[in-house]
Amino acid sequence: MNDFIALPLTAPLQQAIAAAEYTAMTEVQAAALPAILAGRDVLGQAKTGSGKTAAFALGILAALDASAVKLQGLVLCPTRELADQVSKEIRKLARFIPNVKVLTLCGGVPLRPHLASLAHEPHIVVGTPGRILELIEHEALPLAAIRVLVLDEADRMLDMGFADDIGAVASKLPAKRQTLLFSATYPDEIRAISARFQRDPLAVTVASTLTHDEVEQVFFEVDEARKPDALAQLLCDRQPQSAVVFCNTRHDTRAVADDLSRRGFSVLALHGELDQRERDEMLVRFANRSASVLVATDVAARGLDIVDLPMVVNYDMASDADIHLHRIGRTGRAGAKGVALSLCVPKEAPRANAIEAQQGAPLHWGKLSTAGGKGKPLVAAFTTLAIDGGRQDKVRPGDILGALTGTAGLAADAVGKIDVFPTRCYVAIVRAQAENALNKLRAGKIKGRSFRVRKL
Repeated sequence: MNDFIALPLTAPLQQAIAAAEYTAMTEVQAAALPAILAGRDVLGQAKTGSGKTAAFALGILAALDASAVKLQGLVLCPTRELADQVSKEIRKLARFIPNVKVLTLCGGVPLRPHLASLAHEPHIVVGTPGRILELIEHEALPLAAIRVLVLDEADRMLDMGFADDIGAVASKLPAKRQTLLFSATYPDEIRAISARFQRDPLAVTVASTLTHDEVEQVFFEVDEARKPDALAQLLCDRQPQSAVVFCNTRHDTRAVADDLSRRGFSVLALHGELDQRERDEMLVRFANRSASVLVATDVAARGLDIVDLPMVVNYDMASDADIHLHRIGRTGRAGAKGVALSLCVPKEAPRANAIEAQQGAPLHWGKLSTAGGKGKPLVAAFTTLAIDGGRQDKVRPGDILGALTGTAGLAADAVGKIDVFPTRCYVAIVRAQAENALNKLRAGKIKGRSFRVRKL
């Protein structure tokens, strides 16, 4: 039986599941939720998009006493983007439980607002290990009532150097608690973390396989010197609406993005040296189609969740088969067909062999065009305007749309996705109309007020 109705969940949680239109449980939910709801520790391995977030969110909410204004659930995530997604899922499932307060607390922003937000104790906190530890050291985070600790995407937290912070946070929590650990891969370090902080966990492994129906995989053998031409040619030939290109190092990420930019592509480079604002703006621009290609390392792309991503390209082969599956699992989601292309230089043959062994079927090898990177580059349909006002200024998407289609005189179909953050808003404008929209917004008002507007 894999129907949520069979689970011992309260009426408000069942109501939220129905409102979210979750029907049958995913494989990881069916395997893990009975144990989670029984209060048992779980060590789960599952690919991106497997439904693990809803599984542990239901676990936290099922154990929650909403009438007690105490911090009872703590989720650690590797990046702010993932923390935001997790918080959103928890709020969605908590919508019919009155007065549940969920806080997202991540680094990259000043500490003072977070200290102020903790003046009224939340029920659940989602955050990055460094910021959570910082708040604990300031004695701002009350830990005595915590019932559930979740380590989400634990392998990436270790990759990013958070092992000591995770240990320091976990060691300060009540010994009598439930610990849920989720990871896409199971290196020895993850097993060590589990052994240290979990009690007799149920191990749940969801087979990391993608069918040909979901993702078309093609591998290309290429000499190192030809890789830039090969990448450009594949993108020109295939013409995806958008693509993520994975590199193994920050240096290659910048170099590949620079090369594609010189060839006329609308491209962004996402790597670990960006500050939080730069990172936020890049992810917004890629998601709203103001950039066609995003070049990224695995760690930098963590938390990137583009529902409709038609193509992934491995410029460098992933260091192991699990990471390869995690990369290509970002395309072919929500019932859409995805494409995953991999460039393989001769020295990377063992990595290709490992992928072949894991999937239990021969890899499909394609032939590269000899055009040498010539063709129509991918140019984004939109340009993003940034407005220095947001939720704190009571600005809503409708206010921005109204200003653009009213006094600014733009047609509604010239306006794309609008993202509202606490202090900033971003709006995608059809590229040919962007300069006009920028000038009109600067000269006009939004909700009766003037805001600084810039083009990204």
